[in-house]
Amino acid sequence: MAAYLIFTRERMRDEAEYEIYKEKARVAGQGHHFIPHVQYGKFEVLEGPDAQGVVVLEFASAAEAKAYYNSPAYIEARKYRQLGADYRVILVEGITRQDKKPVPNA
Repeated sequence: MAAYLIFTRERMRDEAEYEIYKEKARVAGQGHHFIPHVQYGKFEVLEGPDAQGVVVLEFASAAEAKAYYNSPAYIEARKYRQLGADYRVILVEGITRQDKKPVPNA
């Protein structure tokens, strides 16, 4: 079942540290298979606290998402993300094709 890592940047604190993160995160992604669905595109917060940016990565499973997130290379990269910005990171499982049903319009 597909799983998604959702990264929400809440506040940038140090752009230099964040630039290091971006380079290291690119390297950390090598050997991990994921589909980037959202990468800091235009967004609108409709509810809840404001955000500065959103990233959504699709993995084949929660185990694969965790393998990426907990890989030594990404652990090293995320140190710089955490030094540079405040983020919320959420792992969520998708639904299977047979569970996807159209929502009737009211």
